[in-house]
Amino acid sequence: MKNLLFILSVVFLSSCSNTQEKAVLETLPIEINGAWEFYHDETKQWYPATVPGVIHTDLIANDLIENPYWENNEQQLQWIENIDWKYRKTFTVTAEQLIDDNIEIEFEGLDTYATILLNGKHIISSNNMFREWKTSIKEILKVGENVLEVQFISPINYNKEKIENYPYSLPSGCENGETRVSSFTRKAAYHFGWDWAPRFVTCGIWKSIKVNSWNDARITDIYCTTKSISENEAVITAQITIESSKKEEKQYFLDVNDDKLTKTIKKGLNYINYEFKVQDPKLWWCNGMGEAHLNDLHIELYHEDKLIDQQDIRYGIRTIELVNEKDSIGTNFYFKLNGKPVFMKGANYIPQDMFLPRVTEQQYKKIIENVQYANMNMLRVWGGGIYEQDIFYDLCDEYGILVWQDFMFAGSMYPVDSAFLNNVEQEVTENIIRLRNHPSIALWCGNNEIEVAWENWGWQKQYNYSASDSNQIWNGYTSVFHNLIPTLCKDLDPSRNYTPSSPSSNWGTPENFNHGSMHYWGVWHGKEPFENFEKNVGRFMVEYGFQSFPNMETIRTFASDSSLNLESETMKNRQKSYIGNGLILAHIKQYYDEPATFEEFVSLSQKTQAKGIQMAIRSHMNNQPHCMGSLFWQLNDCWPGPSWSIIDYYGRHKKAYDVVKEEFGK
Repeated sequence: MKNLLFILSVVFLSSCSNTQEKAVLETLPIEINGAWEFYHDETKQWYPATVPGVIHTDLIANDLIENPYWENNEQQLQWIENIDWKYRKTFTVTAEQLIDDNIEIEFEGLDTYATILLNGKHIISSNNMFREWKTSIKEILKVGENVLEVQFISPINYNKEKIENYPYSLPSGCENGETRVSSFTRKAAYHFGWDWAPRFVTCGIWKSIKVNSWNDARITDIYCTTKSISENEAVITAQITIESSKKEEKQYFLDVNDDKLTKTIKKGLNYINYEFKVQDPKLWWCNGMGEAHLNDLHIELYHEDKLIDQQDIRYGIRTIELVNEKDSIGTNFYFKLNGKPVFMKGANYIPQDMFLPRVTEQQYKKIIENVQYANMNMLRVWGGGIYEQDIFYDLCDEYGILVWQDFMFAGSMYPVDSAFLNNVEQEVTENIIRLRNHPSIALWCGNNEIEVAWENWGWQKQYNYSASDSNQIWNGYTSVFHNLIPTLCKDLDPSRNYTPSSPSSNWGTPENFNHGSMHYWGVWHGKEPFENFEKNVGRFMVEYGFQSFPNMETIRTFASDSSLNLESETMKNRQKSYIGNGLILAHIKQYYDEPATFEEFVSLSQKTQAKGIQMAIRSHMNNQPHCMGSLFWQLNDCWPGPSWSIIDYYGRHKKAYDVVKEEFGK
């Protein structure tokens, strides 16, 4: 059979250059998002639903539940997590839309355990909120009406038998509930409750659904990295992945900046590597060090003279390195950007809502603008939330905000069976590939606080583990965070560093402040005075902070006038920290008069938080180069209430925001 000729034309364009208008691919989208229905088993009725969405937002939209954030409604809505929910959509397909050889459906995010049926035929079973799920539907789709059904199983129902039969209990973060399933569930840990979050165990189609159609071949990925930078030149490598569905081998022509190469496309995935040089490059710098310059990469795939696929990505020319080595006093921990050591100024970022699809693009833009304006240059995406939406990383790229990226594991131990490990492997692989093009990504981190917890929090005694239990659990831990994930990082993104856990050193002894990354919670959990911020400065401060209440304007969105006192049931439930309001009041009294009213307490809580954050940041920045990073806990909120944030749920600044801006601007 005569080989077909493929032309892959790859054009590298700077972000400021003029480009010729390119041919636009004709697409025949099948609309899957938008209007759906969900079934309420109690009422035996179908109700309107919206995709992307989650069950709580659909129940709200249909007036089937009250506002979950009002007063103590959280406690009244826990029944939702124990129900299995069904969703469906009927959509129409034309004959023209079925022409292509390959048609696949792609769920970008399913929360979490779901069985998907198309026209009554099973196509997907999902078990991980952090993965995408896709499969071919060419043979199932039909001209006319098609029915897509998604049947969600409650994580509690799905895992109950597994937990009951597991040989021992597993620590499960800050989860509160009778049946603790978060260790077994690849789902955002904060949904199960945290010391700043309520418990709302969501389910739903929380990201978009796409239908992808193609014929002989398509571009599936472009990976662009900076190999080296010299005074006048940067060397860039690009790896282009092309997928072919045809059994026979075919020739393609690669045209890159007038370089022409002939290769062979085989069935499956094909990886084409190309190296090129950029003269007098404009580098990508973080906020405060220069412009976050981005370049465009446009790729087109042709069959003969017909454009059959194209992709655009943005990339930055920069190098990033974590230096974590022994030195004269211990173990350093700092970042080099384009070869220059940088003091990292920033915060820990958590999801912006309990109900993730409600977060708008405008909210993402506003919060990253706030980060830049406050003179920050790094955010840590904390491991108990989610791998964030693409727009989050796009904005960090544009605004020069480096990202310390945790993998989604926090404060828990996990099962060690092969099914769980295979699930994690796929999750990690997909997210590394999705995020690795972003120049903002500075570091991959395995988890939040698991190693320090295992070594210092007394889990072995608390859970009555035998020596055999402890060995099995720890071996399972190392298989994930010291073997599986670092191997994937090295294979898929060798240009970035990996650290297995944060922190790498516990705050319990003075010696530890000379080693690695540090979460310092002597102030708050240790009930120490603010002055101890000045005495306890580590090499890189990844977490520290102090709570305050949001503004009264925000408080009135969730509390009636009768609840505006610390002894009300609403305020007691809203405070999720085990020491909470009493500790805030104790620190207020140290610096100010005792508040006479609730409003005074709220205002003074913010003044006190600002004072503590100011003392901490000054201590960290004044101790350079011993300390080379200060990331306070926390930037933002996922619902309205007291927390360590400096920006509340509605985007309103607390007093500490201005202090952070001033101190990081020095």
